[in-house]
Amino acid sequence: MGEPAPGETLDQYELLDVIARSGMATIFRARDRENGHTVALKVPHLEYASDLVFHRRFEREEAIGQRLAHPTVIKVLRPRAKSHLYLVMEYVDGELLRERLRGEGRLPIATAIELGIKIADALVYLHGQGVVHRDLKPENIMLTADGGVKLMDFGIAFDATQGDLTWSGLSPSVGTPEYMAPEQVRARHGDERTDLYSLGVILYEMLTGKVPWSGDSAQQVMHAKLEEDPTPPRALRPEIPPALEEVVLHALERRPERRPESALELREALAHLDSVVITNRAARLRRARRLPRWARALVRIGGAAAAYGLLFWALSHVG
Repeated sequence: MGEPAPGETLDQYELLDVIARSGMATIFRARDRENGHTVALKVPHLEYASDLVFHRRFEREEAIGQRLAHPTVIKVLRPRAKSHLYLVMEYVDGELLRERLRGEGRLPIATAIELGIKIADALVYLHGQGVVHRDLKPENIMLTADGGVKLMDFGIAFDATQGDLTWSGLSPSVGTPEYMAPEQVRARHGDERTDLYSLGVILYEMLTGKVPWSGDSAQQVMHAKLEEDPTPPRALRPEIPPALEEVVLHALERRPERRPESALELREALAHLDSVVITNRAARLRRARRLPRWARALVRIGGAAAAYGLLFWALSHVG
């Protein structure tokens, strides 16, 4: 069998048209000939269909998707029988968050907060099911026509009910560089707080139109993520409420133990900004950005007393 095309059939499914195409798979809108329902079929390209690691990742995505049942998660369906490797999903009328950001650049603040709350709701459910997504990004978030969100693509997710099978055989740093948490960059598996970090990046992008760290290569992005502090969001968009900036920077803390303890905590902070306690996170980042690069590096690697001493000295000598 060659690459499938609209007009052909795949088992019980008639392929209607192409919804999206990535480097690894094509997603078709299709009709289930047994019940007449419209579905989405994710079909890997031929060069990946026979790859063992990719095959395991695809099967893992299917297994997790079939176990989950929540309005904020794309439903994965069970075909009667499969003669090839593909994934059957509910068909959703909507657009990817990436498409929305590409069209608008940055979103209205109220919209960004609303979407952040809904994504956090999805994470509350996932984490309650023992699932950590580990590849949360705008390309994996569908905005539905009725204003909801649906998360998808669980190919590298951790599922506590099955163990960490997807990690074996894959690249040590699994994920998308701009949205990966520092612990993923360091080839650690991560936990629920890894998803909170990725949501922090998405909130930052929805609010400012930019990601906190960028570069000409994945290596540059990952290095910056480990070594550089983000520009405070209000420096790029002053009308962002200080409490919202606090929530975003809290999620973006480099060390997991300094982030919110749970998706529920992050969700409640977004929903009740008037209750958020403003710390010195933003002010610290603004002061640090006035320092020369070498001074910032020494502050990060030095002991607490030496670091604060250097910070005091450097600030007194900045013109």
